[in-house]
Amino acid sequence: MHDDAEPLITGTVDIPPLDREALVEALRADQAGRTAFPEFVQGCWKAGVVRYDVDLAARTCTYYGADGDSYVESYAAVEI
Repeated sequence: MHDDAEPLITGTVDIPPLDREALVEALRADQAGRTAFPEFVQGCWKAGVVRYDVDLAARTCTYYGADGDSYVESYAAVEI
């Protein structure tokens, strides 16, 4: 973490429900290079994401909301 990093939130806040449409919008913006990581994480938070799990073998990332809802993003294999 950078010393100048700002927290996503401060104090007590209500967590929004998982908004898959807003999450996909944040994902696509990041994948297109239109956001840096801090903006991507902020977009995920605003979409209701409270955590995510990456499965490198399955090439998936599962995003979770506080209410137990989830969204799975799959990634194609990359040949180097």
